[in-house]
Amino acid sequence: MKNYGHIFFDLDSTLWDFETNSHETLTQLIDKYKLCEKGVDSIEGFIARYLVINERMWEEYGKGLIDKKALRYERFHETLLQYEINDRSLTENFGDDYITISPYKTNMFPHCIEVLGYLKEKYVLHIITNGFEEVQFVKIKNCRIDHYFDQIITSERSGFKKPDIRIFKFSLNAATADASKSLMIGDSLDADIIGARNAGIDQVYFNPNGAPHEEKITCEIKSLKELISLL
Repeated sequence: MKNYGHIFFDLDSTLWDFETNSHETLTQLIDKYKLCEKGVDSIEGFIARYLVINERMWEEYGKGLIDKKALRYERFHETLLQYEINDRSLTENFGDDYITISPYKTNMFPHCIEVLGYLKEKYVLHIITNGFEEVQFVKIKNCRIDHYFDQIITSERSGFKKPDIRIFKFSLNAATADASKSLMIGDSLDADIIGARNAGIDQVYFNPNGAPHEEKITCEIKSLKELISLL
């Protein structure tokens, strides 16, 4: 790969293990609110339904179809409705607790710290994330990875959400980086890879499960550790 100066990372599901951390948080909350006594079939059943709804609603949020408040609560309301639980108070408490608890989970993808340490010696590292600002900084601090990054760009800070080209331009300006000398690493083909490509930034698609696709990308990896040999 060519000589880069700046590397931009996505956070959730690229460095921070969203699935594992979310699963731990949801398990706690399902127990706290005794949802299995209210009609939920099982913890795994609830989480499986939630993940489908959550993914769809994050896509809608990224496209500006719903706002932050709707995403924060409606994903849980829709999941509970599938069990015929229509309780707005429960939904709001559940949603607030999720936002409070989940950022303190510290599961990272394998080799994350090793790779960040290696890259920090050679490049200027940054984060570009669509996640809620008050949540993302807690995650980064509690995982003790904040010192690796020069700029942490949230969609709220920039005013735009990935894959909007404007969040990438904002990030390049904040980092004083040139697109041709920058690299974006992320797990979302739409938000991270296509968004960066449209902004003239090379991309590394982090695809640990080997999901099939037909997109033309700069590079694809299944493990973060591959970055050491690539970069």
